[in-house]
Amino acid sequence: MSARGASALRTFHPLVRAWFTETLGSPSEPQRQGWPAIASGDHTLVLAPTGTGKTLAAFLWELNALIVDGLAEPLPNAIRILYISPLKALNNDIQRNLERPLADLRQRFEQAGTVFPDIRVAVRTGDTPASARARMLRKTPHILITTPESLNILLTSTRGRGMFSDVRVVIVDEIHAVAGTKRGVHLALQLERLEALTGRSPQRIGLSATVRPVGEIAWFLAGTRNVGRGSPNEDRLDERPSGVRIIDCGPVKQLDIAVRSPVPDLANVGGSVWPKVIPLVLERVRESRTTLVFDNNRAQAERIAARLNALAEEEIAQPYHGSLARERRLTLEVALKAGELRALVATSSLQLGIDIGSVDLVNQLQSPKRVTSGLQRVGRAGHTLGETSRGVLVPTFRDDLVEIVAIAHAMREGDVEPTIVPQNALDVLAQTITAMVSVDDWRADDLFALVQRAYPYHRLSRAAFDEVVSMLAGKYPSDIAGELEARITWDRVNGMITGSRASRMLAVISGGMIPDRGLYAVTLPDRTRLGELDEEFVHESRVGDVFQLGSSTWRIATIEHDRVIVHPAPGAPARM
Repeated sequence: MSARGASALRTFHPLVRAWFTETLGSPSEPQRQGWPAIASGDHTLVLAPTGTGKTLAAFLWELNALIVDGLAEPLPNAIRILYISPLKALNNDIQRNLERPLADLRQRFEQAGTVFPDIRVAVRTGDTPASARARMLRKTPHILITTPESLNILLTSTRGRGMFSDVRVVIVDEIHAVAGTKRGVHLALQLERLEALTGRSPQRIGLSATVRPVGEIAWFLAGTRNVGRGSPNEDRLDERPSGVRIIDCGPVKQLDIAVRSPVPDLANVGGSVWPKVIPLVLERVRESRTTLVFDNNRAQAERIAARLNALAEEEIAQPYHGSLARERRLTLEVALKAGELRALVATSSLQLGIDIGSVDLVNQLQSPKRVTSGLQRVGRAGHTLGETSRGVLVPTFRDDLVEIVAIAHAMREGDVEPTIVPQNALDVLAQTITAMVSVDDWRADDLFALVQRAYPYHRLSRAAFDEVVSMLAGKYPSDIAGELEARITWDRVNGMITGSRASRMLAVISGGMIPDRGLYAVTLPDRTRLGELDEEFVHESRVGDVFQLGSSTWRIATIEHDRVIVHPAPGAPARM
């Protein structure tokens, strides 16, 4: 191990240090630079490509501190480390990747004659069963893995809020995936709510692939309170807040990117291009042990997987997308990781940092539309530190070719699109105000000050804030909208804003900025969940129709108001 690697591990507990060196070897660059910054207690933003150990860079020091504290005295029944990611599948993966080293460390400590602390890890998302949610309230995990939306619900729950009394650190993973959206605006407000609830300022650690401008993301992560010199009030946020340690490792991953046209001339295809695309993809799949094929929509992913299997005359690929049931997605991840499945045809569901084992090659069909998306997807190949990420980009028409060539060039240069955080989103503000006053009475001045501490609202005027509160209190802009009920109560004389039980229910059922896609659950008669169908597809379907989902065919038995009940229909002609 290098002197720098040994120095980065020097402050860890000896048994933790021994586990790391014997299991993982020398620390990666994000770990060597990240651990001292995180140990300082400052907010820290770690920027590094996929597969360079960012997650362990964030977790290991905090896990080490949790172990040391647990050796000194029993850990309180409260959350200590809060991990937030935008993807439910990534959360489940993080739990698995934490429990493995915890089990190894427990064994090492016990062999050394030391009682290892009882460190609990749990996931709280929309997929978490009600029984597990209730169990968390009684026996709180010390490490909670969740999504922005579930965090909002917990902060709006009378019982759930008590779990956060001991939060010391908040890890925001894949921060680039949310910072430029209203979902990120919503998350920024939830982080300020968390600070107000705990009465302290937990350390914030952001993890991201290459992102620009770095200063914008640093302000988004830390907010505008206690971040030292610098001001977020410039027209362009190039200045970085001094209270945030930025670990920018740059594009340290080696990329091998090729552009392959399925035909000699895309201007003269002579029919559909897809019969030429499928053999090209199949050839690449057969050349590799495991392959990810990325496509930009779910229906096309189903069709491509079916065509690959038909041409190969064997089950060589399976579709993977958000409409499949969670159990089905986990089964596919395990099959690919174990080498039992050669390829997955995936949408953006597999774009972020899910650990699906060793992938040799990524095929991107049509443009990924963004340089950051292309880097994330190709980065799934050669996911281990030091390996080259190999990707083949396949255009299907002329304009697509021009876009792909430009994106491939930018990927090689690490020239990603700028991420601009939306400012003063009043719809997100209205939703959050309703949630906050549903559990606590707030002075209007204090509530405004809290909102302004979130970077997306650092320029919010008091007049705009008051108008939003007035609207929620019943001041609607027209006679027709005036029929709507007030969501909150604003006592202007005393300056107090209060909610009601109705406002809490409204906040919980409308708790987030993910658009409602109107999906129908697909189940067997015994209610076993198979996946989801889009609302438009269901409205065009009739009882008796046969369709394909997840490479299997199903016949519709019943269409209910929120679900479609099906029977297996193997071999029957089906539509995608």
